[in-house]
Amino acid sequence: MKTVLSVATGLFLVSFTCAAVADDQRPDHFKGQSAATLTEAIELFRTNNQKLRQLIQGDLSPEAMVEIHQLTYTLENALEKIHGETTTLKAVLEDVHLGSENMEFSKVKQQAERYLETATTLVK
Repeated sequence: MKTVLSVATGLFLVSFTCAAVADDQRPDHFKGQSAATLTEAIELFRTNNQKLRQLIQGDLSPEAMVEIHQLTYTLENALEKIHGETTTLKAVLEDVHLGSENMEFSKVKQQAERYLETATTLVK
């Protein structure tokens, strides 16, 4: 049974590689987990990086390669969410910066609180 699974996985990887080369496009056949919030994205990033680390220890098998391939979709989704949130975070920090230059007390307080809420999520 294990041999059959290994052969099937190997055939999958060969057909996957051939299709990618033939089309010269990256196939998107796995959706991966998505995150609605920054907290969820960080958790997906953390747990899937741990899984990836475990999978690459020692010799890689065809089964591990398939699992790694699937993990990358979730990691890409998590990074996309984190990038979007940190881009917004940078803009909020700029509001704090400019507000402090112009002595806009209310704006600085409001935006600094918003900034710190997201920044704290990143460094938990």
